[in-house]
Amino acid sequence: MSVLKKLAGETVIYGVPSIIGRFLNWWLTPLYTRMFLPDEFGILSNILAYVAFLQVVLTYGMETSYFRFAGRSEHPEKVYTTTMVSLAISSLLFIILVLSFSSNISVWISYKGHQNYIIWMGLTVALDALSAIPFAKLRLKSKPVKFAVFKSINIALSIFLNVFWLYICPKILHSHPNSIIRYIYNPNIGIGYAFLSYLVPSAVSLLLFFPDLRLKISNFDWTLLKKMLKYGWPILVIGMAGMVNLNIDKILLPKLLPDSSKPIFELGIYSASGKLAILMALFIQAFRFSFEPFLFSHYKNEDSKKVYAVIMKYFVILGLIIFLGVMFYMDILKYFIGTSQSGYHEGIKVVPWLLMGNLFLGIFYTQSLWYKLTDQTHFGARFAIVGAIITCVLNVLFIPRWGFMACGYAFFAASLVMTVTSYLVGQIYFPVKYDLKRIGSYFCVALALYLIEITVIFDNTILRLSFNSSLLMLFFLFVWVKEKSDLKGLFNIKRG
Repeated sequence: MSVLKKLAGETVIYGVPSIIGRFLNWWLTPLYTRMFLPDEFGILSNILAYVAFLQVVLTYGMETSYFRFAGRSEHPEKVYTTTMVSLAISSLLFIILVLSFSSNISVWISYKGHQNYIIWMGLTVALDALSAIPFAKLRLKSKPVKFAVFKSINIALSIFLNVFWLYICPKILHSHPNSIIRYIYNPNIGIGYAFLSYLVPSAVSLLLFFPDLRLKISNFDWTLLKKMLKYGWPILVIGMAGMVNLNIDKILLPKLLPDSSKPIFELGIYSASGKLAILMALFIQAFRFSFEPFLFSHYKNEDSKKVYAVIMKYFVILGLIIFLGVMFYMDILKYFIGTSQSGYHEGIKVVPWLLMGNLFLGIFYTQSLWYKLTDQTHFGARFAIVGAIITCVLNVLFIPRWGFMACGYAFFAASLVMTVTSYLVGQIYFPVKYDLKRIGSYFCVALALYLIEITVIFDNTILRLSFNSSLLMLFFLFVWVKEKSDLKGLFNIKRG
C-alpha cells in the first residue's frame, strides 16, 4: 500500500505541472488573438505544428528507450551517457542543417524573409530534445519535486516573456517612446517574440541541468545504442502517427488552399477556434493522468471490468456536459478568441466537430486499457496509423473544397473510427461489458438538445443564454433520472 501511495503522490507531482502548464498556455490565446490578426496567428500555429513533428523526430523514441534500459541496467550511467551522446550528435546535426538552409526552409513553408523564425524554433526543438533525457533521469531516480520545479520554471518563464514582449513592452513604448524598452524591444519582430518566448525557457531548462551534461565519453556504448535504437523506433512511429492525427491539418491547410482563399488567414481562424475545444482536451488529459495509475493498480481485482465499465459511462457523461457547456455558452466563450471584427469568430462553426472528435479520442484512450493490460500495445500503433491515414486522406481530398471545416470533419472521423475499431478488437481480447445502451442514450439526448439550441433562434443574448441553460439543466435531469440508483451505489462497488 505504501508503494501505491508513493506512486500516486509522485504521479501527481509529475503530471500537475504539465496539465497546469497547458492550461496557462491556453490563456495566452486571448493575448495572441488581440495582438495579432489571423494571418499572423496562423504563422505561429503553422510553425508550431512543424515543431510538434520535429520534437518526436529529434527524440526518436530515446526517452522511452532510456527508461527501459536504464531501469534494468547495472550501469545506468552508461545508458545515460550513450543516450545523451546520441541526442547531442543528432541535435547538433539538426542545428547545422537549420542554420545552413533556413532561407530555403522559410521559402518552402511560405515564409520567405522570416528565416529567423525557422532558426529560433529549430534551436528550441534541439534544446528540448537535449533536455528530455535529464528530465527522464529525474523521473527514473524518483526526484519528482526537482522535476516539478524545473518544469514550472520553464512554464512560468515562457508565459512571462510572452506577456512582457507582446503586451507590456508595446504599452510602455507607446507611452514612453524614449524609455529603455526601445533597446530590448523591436516592434518589427512582432509574432516572432512568441517564438523567442519558447526559445529562452528551453535554453534555461538545459542550463538547469548543466551538472548532468558533464559526461564521461568512455561510458558511451555503441552496441547498447544499437539496441536502444531498435527498441525505440516503434515509439517513433507511434509518436509520428499521433502527431499526424493532431497537427497535420495545420500543415496541410495552407498548402492545399489556393492563395485567393488567404490560407494563412484561414489557418489563424481555425487554430484560434480550436483553442475552445482544448477544454475537452484538458479534461481528457486530467482524466488520463488519474485513470492510468488506477488502471494498473486495480486490474487484478475481481470487479475490475465492472469498475472500468462504470468509469467509461461517467467519462462520457462528463464529456457530453463539457460539449454542451461550450456550445450553449458560446456567446460568452467566443470572446476568448478576440473580437468579431478581427475575423476569428468565423471559425466557431468548426468547434462542435473538434469537441466531439476530442471526446471520441478520449473514449479511445479510456478503452485502450485492453491492449495495455494484455501487453499487446502493437494494436495501439495500428489504430494510430489507421487514424493518421484517415486524417491525411480526408484533409487532402476536402480542404480545397471546404477549407478549415474539412480539418474538423477529418479529425472527428479519424477519432470515431479509432474508437470503434479499438472497441471491436478489444471485445475479442479483453471483453468489458460497457453499458452501450445507456451511453448511447446520453449521446442521443445531448445531440438532440444541441440541435434544438441551433434551431431555436433568439435575437436577445440574455434570452438565448437562459434558454440554453434550461436545455443544459434538462440534460442534468435526464442523467439524474437514469443514474440515481447507480450514483447511490457507486461507492459501494466491491473493492478487492
